[in-house]
This record gives sequence, C-alpha cells and structure tokens, in this order.
Amino acid sequence: MTRLPFTDLVIDLIKSIPAGKVATYGGIARMAGKSRGARQVAYILHSFSAKEGLPWHRVVNRAGCISLRPGFGYEEQKDRLISEGVVFDEKDTLDFGRFLWIPGPEECQETTPPRDITSCGGNDS
Repeated sequence: MTRLPFTDLVIDLIKSIPAGKVATYGGIARMAGKSRGARQVAYILHSFSAKEGLPWHRVVNRAGCISLRPGFGYEEQKDRLISEGVVFDEKDTLDFGRFLWIPGPEECQETTPPRDITSCGGNDS
C-alpha cells in the first residue's frame, strides 16, 4: 500500500525533532501543510512509531502537556523527555519558550507559527 505524501512528510518531521525538544500535533500538521491535521498526526504516530522508529515521545499537545493518560504511556513519555533534559512544572506542563522545536523554513510546507497556550487542557493538537 502506498503512503500519502502527507504521511511521509509527517514521519520525516517527527524524525527531525532533536533530543530535548518537542513539537505539537498541530504544529507538525501545519509544517506538513495541513493546518487542521492534528488528529491525522496522532494517527500516524500511533500507526508508524514502531515501524519507523519515531521519537513519539517528543510530540505533545498544544498546551505543552502529555496527552497520554497515566497507565497508558504517560509515565514512559515523561521519563523519556526528562532523560533528554526537558523540564516540567508543577502542573506537568513544559515551557514552549525553552523546549519547542522551531525548524527552519526549508523543513516546512506551511510556516504558521504555533499558538502559545500555557495551561493544560487541550488534547489533540
């Protein structure tokens, strides 16, 4: 089965997130040219992380929080990020000013900057 170009671009972008940095589902979607494709990014992560060796733990929601629930990958994702130097505050939110990956324009299809939302509560972008 042939993959769509969007899927390949999302996979390449996720592989490009450096250690110690994060991206959001919606940010990856925007970079891949689909401003409303956050859920597609989540699906691609779920479907291709193991096959493609994706650093899935570097993708968080738009609030700077881990979307996975405790007992369903939350702890592993947090531990992996902490081991790369990512710091969480007392509300388990990370600082996008320090940890958000901003790629160069050559890596993006669309260059809309990510929204800055500082409280947890978002769930899919």
